[in-house]
Amino acid sequence: MSSNNSKQIVSDVSAVEEEVQALRERVESVLSALAAGRSAQAGAASVLIPAEPEVMYEPVRYVLASSGKRLRPILLLLSARIFGGDDDHVLPAALAVEIFHNFTLVHDDIMDSANERRGRPSVHAKWDESTAILCGDYLMGLSYALLAQAKPCADAPCWNPVAVIGHFQDMLGLLCEGQALDEVFEQRTDVSVREYLSMVDRKTGALLQASLEIGGMLGGANETHLKHLRTIGRHAGRAFQIRDDLLDITAEDIRWGKMKGGDLIEGKRTYILLRAIERTHGADRRWFERIVQGTGLPADQVDEARERMQQAGVIDEAQAAVRRHTEEALHATRHLPDVPSSVTLRGLLQRMQERMH
Repeated sequence: MSSNNSKQIVSDVSAVEEEVQALRERVESVLSALAAGRSAQAGAASVLIPAEPEVMYEPVRYVLASSGKRLRPILLLLSARIFGGDDDHVLPAALAVEIFHNFTLVHDDIMDSANERRGRPSVHAKWDESTAILCGDYLMGLSYALLAQAKPCADAPCWNPVAVIGHFQDMLGLLCEGQALDEVFEQRTDVSVREYLSMVDRKTGALLQASLEIGGMLGGANETHLKHLRTIGRHAGRAFQIRDDLLDITAEDIRWGKMKGGDLIEGKRTYILLRAIERTHGADRRWFERIVQGTGLPADQVDEARERMQQAGVIDEAQAAVRRHTEEALHATRHLPDVPSSVTLRGLLQRMQERMH
């Protein structure tokens, strides 16, 4: 590789990191202010979480103070920038998708009986389930209020405030369908990988698609562009979830912050477990089937499960699936305007594929 090419790659990576970090900091600054009980300027909108009654709003501020990658608001802001959107006008929508995401996590933790979230007690564990339900309800309502305050650029052919609220509601419906299917799958022993991916398209992909699509609408994307943004979101969702499933047994980074093999121990239906069942036969298949037929895998057998999956080709196949879906998402970005934020979007998609935590 020539010296000039090496410098160009370093420059591109640096520019991607710089733009992503700047967008993350913009979102974090507003969330931090809200978590601290201060009025926050969300671009063209002003937001304040009430102080009283404390029993209601302290958990809300607790959630907003949690750490996170802020992937969804970054995707929305990048998508808007690609088509010429103004950050100040778009920021309320970016906050809307992040706050909506946090609402789903609060309620998911109740449904999953998860007592920790991002290294801290989950809301229902720190307070109680009733408080957590109310907290999630408030966050969902706040996300709709923020979305309504977003403003499109002067020439945005696909933006219609009423239609976008309906679109957001459709996304909520898909996400709830995904969660419901995930719950049903825990009671079934015959879930296929195809069914699992359909669930992922709802539970994980729907909000990623909506983030990209709403950003594009605000920035001035046309219908053809929106189709490509939805494709990016769908494949990015699949790549992200399969990577997440892989990290359950392969993550070495201490920032992963979860018990190694936690999904297998719980008997959770994941891409790698379902594929292991589909790829193996005889005694090997029965070894994996017992995980979904019983109450999960004993913790001291996680390493054996990883070795069996490796021998069956499941790990390599899952890694190839992550690459394939990432490439599909990257291919769709070629149909977007050739601007610096498109380069950043591609860099972010690559990072999602390669993440170690």
